[in-house]
Amino acid sequence: MSQFLTQNFFELFDIPLSFDIDLPKLEIQYRDLQRTLHPDRFANASDQERRISVQNTAQLNEAFQTLKSAPLRARYLLQLKGIEFDDEKDTTFDPAFLMEQMELREKLADIKQTADPMTELADFLQDISKLNMAMVSELATLFSNDNDEYLNEAKQVVQKIRFLNKLQQEAEELEEDLLASY
Repeated sequence: MSQFLTQNFFELFDIPLSFDIDLPKLEIQYRDLQRTLHPDRFANASDQERRISVQNTAQLNEAFQTLKSAPLRARYLLQLKGIEFDDEKDTTFDPAFLMEQMELREKLADIKQTADPMTELADFLQDISKLNMAMVSELATLFSNDNDEYLNEAKQVVQKIRFLNKLQQEAEELEEDLLASY
């Protein structure tokens, strides 16, 4: 059971080290492992066994959350392949992406002043979702060409998704504010 903590997330679930994974299989493996490792099963065990069970369960939960999310899975895969991330310093993007981000931020800021902010916000969130899906699709393509150039491009896409996710979060906060004001 202590070997569990030394395995990478893909090994934990006995799935291939790949960006494209079988999500239903991941969920089945997760539930099976959760039943096996859950601390309740070790209620009468020694303190050390209970502590290891808690650690294993935490590792299992982190692994599941990472692998079920395409951007987190991509980032994790890149890290396994030796690509490091520094979210504070890795902020260089192509000018087209930066311009698109500025335009999206302006659009989000203007939504409150529109005649139908809820409809505008729904459309905005749908646009963000489409951009996100396109980037996840791009990640799948980049990971299928396993070489350094493509892996560095994948890192850029992961960072772009991070920006989009922050924008989506801000849009969802605006939605909460608008709903509260009705």
